[in-house]
Amino acid sequence: MPARALMFSGTGSDVGKSLMVAGLCRLLANRGIRVLPFKPQNMSNNAAVTADGGEIGRAQALQARAARVAPSVHMNPVLLKPESETGAQIVVQGKMIGSARAREFQAKKPELLPAVLESFGRLKADADIVLVEGAGSASEINLRKNDIANLGFSRAAGVPVILIGDIDRGGVIASIVGTERVLDPDDAAMIRGFIVNKMRGDATLFADGMAAIAKMTGWAPLGLVPFFNDARKLPAEDALALRDLAKASKSNAGVKLRIAVPVLPRISNFDDLDPLRGEPSIAVNMIEPGRPIPADADLILLPGSKATIDDLAALRAEGWDIDIKAHVRRGGRVLGLCGGYQMLGKRISDPAGIEGPRRTVEGLGLLDVETEFGTEKTLAAVTGTLNAKGAPFQGYEMHVGRTSGPDTARPILTFADGRRDGATSPDGRVAGCYVHGIFASDAARAAILGTFGVEASSNSYEAEIDDILDSFAEHLARHVAIDDLLSLAK
Repeated sequence: MPARALMFSGTGSDVGKSLMVAGLCRLLANRGIRVLPFKPQNMSNNAAVTADGGEIGRAQALQARAARVAPSVHMNPVLLKPESETGAQIVVQGKMIGSARAREFQAKKPELLPAVLESFGRLKADADIVLVEGAGSASEINLRKNDIANLGFSRAAGVPVILIGDIDRGGVIASIVGTERVLDPDDAAMIRGFIVNKMRGDATLFADGMAAIAKMTGWAPLGLVPFFNDARKLPAEDALALRDLAKASKSNAGVKLRIAVPVLPRISNFDDLDPLRGEPSIAVNMIEPGRPIPADADLILLPGSKATIDDLAALRAEGWDIDIKAHVRRGGRVLGLCGGYQMLGKRISDPAGIEGPRRTVEGLGLLDVETEFGTEKTLAAVTGTLNAKGAPFQGYEMHVGRTSGPDTARPILTFADGRRDGATSPDGRVAGCYVHGIFASDAARAAILGTFGVEASSNSYEAEIDDILDSFAEHLARHVAIDDLLSLAK
């Protein structure tokens, strides 16, 4: 018997679609139901490596974890990774197929629909139910032609939709009712119910609001979900989360290590920072454009980038290169991850035009290494040990380019297969590597913090993520009509 399916679309971005699907995946998995997540089209520079050797959006990897299954490229068959304000790299079923500007991609969508439907069919053949996440807003009627991410997919695959609205941002009645009003009637008919998310305070005050939405739309009210504070501890997919991270500050009380992270335009895989942010004795400060890097930072961390050369230019335009070099002269330390590692070298060459025009640019010159981009992308889960402390780690590689030079004689990591990764300056103050996810390994995080004289907490990062998923599943069970919701699945 083929699996049932249900799609969750939103009135806008960041209304909680990804987390809602993750929570429902964990809830159903805990009930012994074989549930798989699916997102037809995603746009994110936070990606994850899959068990079948490709890449998908970070949110779908978290949803797979919530469902207690290995992530697959078929859970997110089309992934767009923004390279500029108007262009993105296109990844189909886990593999990069090229880049396109926004208008070009709109015309290309019909060519991608067969791959989307094929991946969806594969998941349905292996599940009891597939939970589908829409992208952005369901009411983007300007993009409805050729749509494969929201109601276009729903109609093509025959999957009913639940609409999610965010009451925390205000105007939720208008956003849900307005969605129904602007949609084509056949599209609106695919939406069977709605959930209002992120309620703060007395939920009874919005009872009349729920009733009004139901009356005006004809859609079933399926839940008013209170704000779930621990959601901030889960890996974020959307760069919109960076705004909140930049605003967040930790009291100086008990802080023993201050980490400054410049927020560059194409920052990627910034969930690398989450385990550090969870340490009570560490303050991770996201430095937004227009602000200098604080002189009292102990460590400057340059994270991954989807467009290394352009982000390096942006870093220089902010004057952060001057701040970083002054930090090193004062005895401070710098760590680069993936794209940040590439920036630390003497030169970056792009002979094939992977990131735009063919060019070679000067790096920050803090490591005696050079990087050359190639046409092959490295995507692999890795395990190994930290060379300095022998602590075990697990993580993943996701990069285009190879880095070589004298400072690679002092690598940071040794993989289980004997390969080595990374480079360190002769004085040990500047280092970098390609591997993402190192800090999520408790032993490796503790060893790295130990080099700063900081003792890591006894918390297990990975165990905490699972505990939060379980807690959110219980939260949804209390506030969503789960049986009614499942009865709508087709």
